[in-house]
Amino acid sequence: MTVLALVTALVLVAVGVLHVLWMFSTWPLKTREEFAARVVNVPVERLPSAPLTGAVAAALGLAAYLVAGRAGLLGVPGPGWVPVVGTVVVAAVLLLRGAAGLVSSLREDSAYARLDVRVYSPLCLALAASTALVAVSG
Repeated sequence: MTVLALVTALVLVAVGVLHVLWMFSTWPLKTREEFAARVVNVPVERLPSAPLTGAVAAALGLAAYLVAGRAGLLGVPGPGWVPVVGTVVVAAVLLLRGAAGLVSSLREDSAYARLDVRVYSPLCLALAASTALVAVSG
C-alpha cells in the first residue's frame, strides 16, 4: 500500500505543480485562447484567476499530504482520524469530479470534452480509486 500511496501522492503533486505553472503560463499550449478551450472550456475572459488556480494547486498539495500521511510516509499533526477522514474526502471529491466530467463531456463535442473523456476524468477516477484504497488500508 505504501507504493500506491506514494505514486498517488506524487501524481497529485504533479497536477498541483501544473496548476502553479498555469498561474503564470499556458504551457503546454501556445495561446490563452487554446488553453481556455482545451483545459478549462471557457472563453478567455472567463479563465480562472491566478489566486483561484493557486487555491486548486494548494488543495492538490494538501490532498497529496493527506494521502502520504495516511500511509505513514509523513507525519500528520492532530488526531489520528484526520488523515483517514481527509483521504476519504479527497477520494470523494476526485470521484465526483471524474464522474461529473464523464457525464457532462459525453454530451458535447469540443476539444475540452474529448480531453475530459480521455484524460481528465479517467485520471480523477484512477486517483479516486487509489486514494480510497489508501484511506481504507492505511
